[in-house]
Amino acid sequence: MTKNIPQMDDTIAAIATAIGPGGIGIVRISGPLAIKIACKIFISSRGKKSVRLQSHRVYHGHICNSDTNDVIDEVLITIMRGPKSYTCEDVVEISSHGGLMAVKAILELVIALGARLAQPGEFTRRAFLNGRLDLVQAEAVLDIIQAKTQSSLRVSTHQLKGELTLQLEKIRTDLLEAYIRLEALVNFPEDGIEDRGRNEVSSRLLDAKMKINTLLAESNQGRLLREGAKLVLCGRPNVGKSSLLNVLLKQPRAIVSEVAGTTRDTIEESAQINGIPFQIVDTAGILEPRDIIEEEAVKRSRLHMQSADLVLLTFSASERIVKDDMKIMKFLEGQNILVVINKSDLPSILLDQDIKAFLPQHKIVRVSAATRAGINELESAIEQNILKGRTVDTTQILLTNTRHIEALKNAVEFIIESEQFLQNNLSLEFISENLKDALAALDRITGRDVDADLLDNIFSTFCIGK
Repeated sequence: MTKNIPQMDDTIAAIATAIGPGGIGIVRISGPLAIKIACKIFISSRGKKSVRLQSHRVYHGHICNSDTNDVIDEVLITIMRGPKSYTCEDVVEISSHGGLMAVKAILELVIALGARLAQPGEFTRRAFLNGRLDLVQAEAVLDIIQAKTQSSLRVSTHQLKGELTLQLEKIRTDLLEAYIRLEALVNFPEDGIEDRGRNEVSSRLLDAKMKINTLLAESNQGRLLREGAKLVLCGRPNVGKSSLLNVLLKQPRAIVSEVAGTTRDTIEESAQINGIPFQIVDTAGILEPRDIIEEEAVKRSRLHMQSADLVLLTFSASERIVKDDMKIMKFLEGQNILVVINKSDLPSILLDQDIKAFLPQHKIVRVSAATRAGINELESAIEQNILKGRTVDTTQILLTNTRHIEALKNAVEFIIESEQFLQNNLSLEFISENLKDALAALDRITGRDVDADLLDNIFSTFCIGK
């Protein structure tokens, strides 16, 4: 049950499509006045105002200013009476021609007739508050909108269908039955069933812990699909980092030149490699800054290297290791490194054993950004490094949300402590309190027990109109 959340019984409206030129622009209205407002401004293609618009029907006509009778646009209007709608309230969607002016004029007209501008995520928040979605499903809506790869889209779709919620409910049932059994042992000790009861509680706790640990075991892969990984290209000037960036992005993003030090600042772009989303950063190869701009570039490069999930330490096959290379390798000690020897299309001077003398444990991949030779091998090596040799099965339930992961870790800690209390024959009241805390952690995930501040934090990340 939610706490301190005011009842939202007014009517909201927003533009539900991206602002700008497009084939269709949609204004969404939800609340008790939604259909009444629609009836005031909609004239059917037969030139009549409709007093009774039927639910789950699409009507063709025009939106007109009810005061001036000026036609704003030709539209399709969709009526969905609650509770059979996205928000479980009366919902109207007005589909006009895309573009800024038409949808803006319709929205202003709707607001003038009694609706207010919706806050970010407010339609989905109402769907949650009205019981159509739980909090896991509501967050999955945002994940679908923000999905960067087909894999992350599939995982989010599973969560929207309620598959994660179903698994969480099974865990909750185990904990609840353990709690009920404990309460029986505390309140009816004269029944003489303490040993059997303790065994039943222990069994339920073990089942719940195993289910949680199964979910947590794949959480790194799930979170990776949702948030992506940070991949940083580094190396001294003129080893081909910018060319390599362009190849990985599959588009000419960075300026490529034979002049050393062309890249004077970091370049950051998003891409996917074998279905994994990445933030790829090309760092300036400058080690000794000549001015304030290069000094800042070096500072940024070092910060990116320190925060990278994987560093592509890049060398040129046509040049031997020099002092600057050794400085970079010294700085990267302790980092997750994949060595890339670029320019393999040129006569090779740099040997693998030259690298192994300094980095004996790190994999080496030879590529040519100019001819694309070795790029497939490089992408596979990046994938294997990030996934640690494991594969991501997007057909199973994967945890992708940090909030969910932390809540489950809290729950399993309470369960482990409860098991220890049982083994040490401590007071059953202590165990009951622990189980209530474990249940509360689960309920914060699905939204059974959530306060207004958490909801505000979650839904403020949504776009207006969703």
